[in-house]
Amino acid sequence: MDVDSTLIDQEVIDELGAAAGVGEHIASVTAKAMNGELDFEQALRERVALLKGLDASIFQTVHERVQLTHGAHQLIDTLHAHGWKVGVVSGGFHEVVDLLAQDANLDFTLANRLGQDDGMLTGQTVGPVVTKDVKLASMRQWAQDMGIDMSQTVAMGDGANDLPMIHAAGLGVAFCAKPTVRAQAPYCINERNLALLLDLLD
Repeated sequence: MDVDSTLIDQEVIDELGAAAGVGEHIASVTAKAMNGELDFEQALRERVALLKGLDASIFQTVHERVQLTHGAHQLIDTLHAHGWKVGVVSGGFHEVVDLLAQDANLDFTLANRLGQDDGMLTGQTVGPVVTKDVKLASMRQWAQDMGIDMSQTVAMGDGANDLPMIHAAGLGVAFCAKPTVRAQAPYCINERNLALLLDLLD
């Protein structure tokens, strides 16, 4: 599943933007990118550039500020009890996603990394950017690594960059998603309760 506005109620990039004093600008770009109005990678680089100079301690602050979506623990614990594996793939950042993964007991994570120099953010990402194509490829790779047919996979997210993996999964779900995503996803959950996914797995 996706992280921002899916596993958690917030958008981490927006929280970082608020800390940098550019919250409204970053939030407006985020909204357009998630609705498919802007190229995701371009929008990400534009927003990350605005974070230059932030102290890296901001990651812990943001982690403490965000919260797991209602039903997250119930969903993940139930899936684990039935032998499932749960992973997240995020256009957000490992520096926060890894902390969330510990909170939620996740099996797999993939996210972007932010450049740092002497404890300060450089305003750039490090390594490949997690685009919609990377999200899809990671789901396929994890399924292959686990010996799981794609028909037995589930993908869930809220943004346009989640659509390829939603379409490719055996069960694709738009979770409290943007209108363009709801219109294209096979299934929709419109209440902020991740445990409702279990009803689709019966």
